[in-house]
Amino acid sequence: MMNKHQFINKYLFLGIVFFLHPIHFCLAQTSAPKPLGPLPSTNQLRWQQMESYAFVHFSLNTYTDQSWGYGNESVNLFNPKDLDCRQWARTCKEAGMKGIIITAKHHCGFCLWPSKYTAYSVKKSPWKNGNGDVVREMAEACKEYGLKLGIYLSPWDRNNPDYGKPEYITYFRNQLTELLTNYGPIFEIWFDGANGGSGYYGGANETRTIDRTTYYDWKNTYALIHKLQPDCVIWNDNGDRADLRWVGTEAGYVGETNWSLLNATGEVTWNMLHYGLENGNAWVAAEVNTSIRPEWFYHPSEDSKVKTVPQLMDTYYHSIGRNASLLLNFPIMPNGLINERDEKAAVEFGKAIKEAFATDLAKMKKATASNVRGDGKEFGAEKAVDNNKDTYWAPNDNINAASLTIDFGKPTSFNRFLVQEYIPLGQRVKAFKVEALINGNWKEIASATTIGYKRILTFPTVKTIKVRLNITDSKACAAISNIGVYNAPQILTAPSIIRDQSGKIIISPADKESIVYYTLDGTTPNTGSKKYAGPFQTSGKLDVRTIASDAATGKSSPEVEEKFDLPRKDWRILDADEEKAKAILDGDPATVWHQSKDKKMPVDLVIDLGKEESLTGFRYLPDQGLWNPGIITKYQFYISGDNIKWTLVDEGEFSNIKNNPLMQIKKFSVAKARYIKLSALKNTEGNDNTGYAEVDVITN
Repeated sequence: MMNKHQFINKYLFLGIVFFLHPIHFCLAQTSAPKPLGPLPSTNQLRWQQMESYAFVHFSLNTYTDQSWGYGNESVNLFNPKDLDCRQWARTCKEAGMKGIIITAKHHCGFCLWPSKYTAYSVKKSPWKNGNGDVVREMAEACKEYGLKLGIYLSPWDRNNPDYGKPEYITYFRNQLTELLTNYGPIFEIWFDGANGGSGYYGGANETRTIDRTTYYDWKNTYALIHKLQPDCVIWNDNGDRADLRWVGTEAGYVGETNWSLLNATGEVTWNMLHYGLENGNAWVAAEVNTSIRPEWFYHPSEDSKVKTVPQLMDTYYHSIGRNASLLLNFPIMPNGLINERDEKAAVEFGKAIKEAFATDLAKMKKATASNVRGDGKEFGAEKAVDNNKDTYWAPNDNINAASLTIDFGKPTSFNRFLVQEYIPLGQRVKAFKVEALINGNWKEIASATTIGYKRILTFPTVKTIKVRLNITDSKACAAISNIGVYNAPQILTAPSIIRDQSGKIIISPADKESIVYYTLDGTTPNTGSKKYAGPFQTSGKLDVRTIASDAATGKSSPEVEEKFDLPRKDWRILDADEEKAKAILDGDPATVWHQSKDKKMPVDLVIDLGKEESLTGFRYLPDQGLWNPGIITKYQFYISGDNIKWTLVDEGEFSNIKNNPLMQIKKFSVAKARYIKLSALKNTEGNDNTGYAEVDVITN
């Protein structure tokens, strides 16, 4: 038998066990979800939270009107007498950006800092009598405006005599060391993927090729970066996995599905770049790089092609709004300044973002969930609307589908839905939809796949008292750190303008209910200008400008401008199926003609202009589909008066055309001709396919 003390101790023990058991069960359930798969590093988290930052492209290309220099351009060209890096920094700051990456050295090899390892730099230029340092001025401007500094250093160097040899790697790392030790903290280092090709190479004027996967010995280069700048992230498109990845296009968007994962080794396909890899074993987040103009470097012909606020907002929603960062480029003019049109667009872009996300309608509103982890205190639904990035709603471990409802308390209008995962635990959600309570029933208003750091969905304005996030599939229980609901003001999109082969001007508004006004003499249109009523016939050269206006609100779209040379109504494409070939003269960039496959390179496109013209250049627009076939990279351009005797007036390359298939504009000395011949010498695929969206001439 138990004595009194034994009896008391036994039941006291049992009581403690009984009392503690539910607490132990609860504590097990309220512990944080286990991390899932690859996780972002501290550097990657810090970078992702920057969200947007700028590129500035400035080099000898700026003075030669080229996309890529050959390495033989004179350093005497570089003399930006009004250079003001503070203007660059101020513009980026007002646009809401958090940093600037400067092209310290582009492919031509010219250095914007006085590198002690080459004479091909600012120290031999007339700017500041050789005593200037653009990188230094950029670093100081960034510090003044509270921006982070990044460095673009091209691994390819068309000027250095040792490029392609082992000695060049030492040179490259010496320059990298200069940049990473003399200018303060660097948040990102950017290595362009272009490499190998024809160039000056110290006077050799030859073509050199390298194996981009092995030549640069990235493993040891990365080790050097981590030693000199331990807080820096690395972007690389040279065949070696870095912290960040390219998205396969420079058009300004990433895939609708966007995993922040890749495999640490192995081949990377275009699909992997654009969409990530759901089950990848390394965290390699996406960076969307695009320019505020068509090209990266400044070209006067693009002054009318600066992206409008609606276009920039579209880029914002398809980059930051799809779990990526946005790297927006500003081409610097020869005088050393950002063009006032670019500056104005950037500042208005920053203002538009602030206005769109000024008021979070979900903040601190009543939130409930279909399932909450544990007792609901630490991981409850309210954690997704508490404006704290370090808290999150999470259901139990075995729940891969769950919903969270926000009660506005009164009918509320909105057209934007923002959701974020707590990515220190990994990327988890595979699919979700947004629903609104309409007339007592839940109605789907938007749906998507991945979330990641940030996902923003846009849709027509909805009015409801309740909205619901419905996670329909996830790799593990969700961890939602933030939900935002917004009612962004409407921004009218500018119309598009084309001129067909007959000379008709066709203006297409994005919103069919808006009223379109236009001018033909290059003056700024307004609601007092001529109203567009349908296609109309024109002749001669034209400078067409147009806006769309909303009669109800009085708001107008940004202005869009197109300059047209002479009509092409009398042009004939020789030795071709003329009916199909007309696609390259119809003014519509979406229509394409590919020459017959039995033609071998070089492939000639011969056009009869109908009469003799005084020519100063030509334009070539490739197939506008992403990485579509038949894109010409090397060409020769001939003219003739009789289609028998031909004169070569221009030859060269269309630089970066694969990743950025823009209208290529080439100029040459004035020459009279009735016939023109564009000879395709090489394409992006290395085969005999040739395609054209548009071909035009520039007349004197």
